Amino acid sequence: MEALHQADPIRTKLPASIEIFCVGGAVRDALLGLPDSDRDYVVVGGTPEAMHSAGFTPVGQDFPVFLHPVTHEEYALARTERKTASGYKGFSFQADPSVTLTQDLMRRDLTINAIALSREGVLIDPCGGLHDLQAQCLRHVGPAFSEDPVRLLRLARFAARWPHFSIAESTLALCREIVSRHEAQALVPERVWQEIAKGLMESQPSRMLDVLVSTGAWMSLAEKLPAPSLVTQQQIDQAAKESAALECRFGLLMLNAGRDPLPPGLFKAPRACLELAELLQRQLLQPERFSSLVSPKDSDALAALLEWLSHADAQRRPERFQQLLDCIRITGVLSEQQIDRLAAYAKHLCQETAQQQIALAVRQAQQTGDSVTDAARKARLAVLRSHPDLRSIP
Repeated sequence: MEALHQADPIRTKLPASIEIFCVGGAVRDALLGLPDSDRDYVVVGGTPEAMHSAGFTPVGQDFPVFLHPVTHEEYALARTERKTASGYKGFSFQADPSVTLTQDLMRRDLTINAIALSREGVLIDPCGGLHDLQAQCLRHVGPAFSEDPVRLLRLARFAARWPHFSIAESTLALCREIVSRHEAQALVPERVWQEIAKGLMESQPSRMLDVLVSTGAWMSLAEKLPAPSLVTQQQIDQAAKESAALECRFGLLMLNAGRDPLPPGLFKAPRACLELAELLQRQLLQPERFSSLVSPKDSDALAALLEWLSHADAQRRPERFQQLLDCIRITGVLSEQQIDRLAAYAKHLCQETAQQQIALAVRQAQQTGDSVTDAARKARLAVLRSHPDLRSIP
């Protein structure tokens, strides 16, 4: 815990009347014995002028937050907030030297995030966060929790991070209140995606999905998609156990959408996530095709295998192709051995000698005026047929 406050010549430039406390995730994680997380500090009794004079750089416009000139850690003036309009931006803030540490902590979301540490190593815990850490319970600080819809998403994400933590029923009731007042619909897609993506990358993403569904938030945030099924949740948790990429976890989640095209701009997910999700949907619409792809017996089946590899963009995007195979394996459509076979076919097609053979065929077609597309396809078929497991195909 001592490491959260270190000797700092920059801080000595601040007036002696100013008190600085480490707060939030860094204190929480230190108490849990977890690796260091980003440190945030609350400055009590400070002013923007004093922070600027000491060399801190102001950031943001909504409230006074400053970056340390060396460590770039965030130092925020103690503040209170008041709800002024709907949505997560509908707040006004008061930040002046009269705001106390307790007032600042009382505006936070969860009790376990409302613990502060003084320079002397004293814990300040006006909200009972230490008790809830020991009880492994996620609990809101106060009724103002329901005023900010982002807090629902953060709660869901923390539930996925610590699946052994329970959620206070009173906190879930406030989440349902957020949904009933349509506050969740005021969230911009970019903010929703930020929390969804973090939650998918936690140790048990299904808990995040469970919170979103049980509180009604899923219907507000993704009304065109059905609630994630139990099978979908289990598959995403399996992907988490295997440390699969975010693209894989999102792709498995979107399999729940069935045959319908994904809504445009869903969650503002990045292009790589949406592309893999759409590719996975297309590939799994006809799972019965896979048996012939894994072990083609004739030239037609070999052509189908080449077409499948081409649609999966196995040559140009081998990393994404591997993500596709990871997803297919997790769904159980193919066995490990069958997945390895498809991977081997793609690798064979991507070898340097194979690429040279295909490039030579294309150049010859250009010189003779023949179809480059046909020449490239025939060359790729020849390369595939040269694989040890496919040489018997006529």
